[in-house]
Amino acid sequence: MSDAAVLVTGVARELGAAFARDLAATGAEVIGVDRTPPRHDIGLARFVRTDITSPAITRLVRDTAVGTVVHLGLVSASGTGHSRTAAKEINIVGAMQLFAACQQSPTVRKLVLQSSINVYGASPQGPARFTEDMSSRHQPGSGLGKDAVEVETYARGLARRRPDCVVTTLRLANLLGAGHQSQIARWLSLPVVPRVLGFDARLQFLHPEDAVAALRLVTERDIPGTFNVAAADIVTLSQMVGLLGRPTVGVAAPTLPLLLGTLRRLGITGFTRDEIAALTHGRAMDVSRFADAGFTPQWSTADLVADFAAELDPGPLHPDRVRDGVERLSGLVHGFAPGRRP
Repeated sequence: MSDAAVLVTGVARELGAAFARDLAATGAEVIGVDRTPPRHDIGLARFVRTDITSPAITRLVRDTAVGTVVHLGLVSASGTGHSRTAAKEINIVGAMQLFAACQQSPTVRKLVLQSSINVYGASPQGPARFTEDMSSRHQPGSGLGKDAVEVETYARGLARRRPDCVVTTLRLANLLGAGHQSQIARWLSLPVVPRVLGFDARLQFLHPEDAVAALRLVTERDIPGTFNVAAADIVTLSQMVGLLGRPTVGVAAPTLPLLLGTLRRLGITGFTRDEIAALTHGRAMDVSRFADAGFTPQWSTADLVADFAAELDPGPLHPDRVRDGVERLSGLVHGFAPGRRP
């Protein structure tokens, strides 16, 4: 990575703030931008309030002589407080403005794009693991996943028009870990977790610390291309809720959107149609390409689930609660055994 400034978008969100803080701690000059002030600590990074959907981002890139742009402003999950219209504007118009600024700037030499597993969609016909080359065959037809596909297309266009600019796209799995706030975290924290009858989705996650490490790697080194980023191991939904000690309630597939819509109106949780499909059919990514590029996550899926569970109140079926219940019951039975005085 050169000594030129690094511009990081999306610093009002948790991942953007964490990455800006981590990179600035190394001594790099980091400029964090977003349309609203950061809700999390960005450390030594400098915040500039800028809307990437406006021409102001072009002036900022030009005036600060930015060398690297890390775009973490893509809205890739529900529950961020954005309507579908607002999310689409941020995703599509924001990417177009930002990438145009990169193309016009003589100082920009690298673009890192945070994309997501959403580009693969979710269906019964999906493979056991998606490779990066499968995205053209399994694209989502609508929603945030379609936005991510379109934004990736813009990034590839920039790479063709600016062959001197290193363009790296990271397709991140859903983030999960202690303290990380997301729709899926809130859903898994429910006392009883809804699940679709007849399905046991295969799930794959990424710890926020590993997401930051992956972004650091491609920011500090030149690794062009598109890469899946996730913990290599997979858990099924039944295994997941078992580890969390949460009982489940079976819901018929046609009624699940109605149930989740009710939970959304109550302010508990809510999912898009694509997210419901992912929780029904499951999906997982092949991460060997990024491993060959030098990245190894420090958190396995099993470990990050345990990290997430550590901050939750134990569910009624949590192994510790079950063990305590068995020991109490055993004590009662032993106390009232024939021939023993109570």
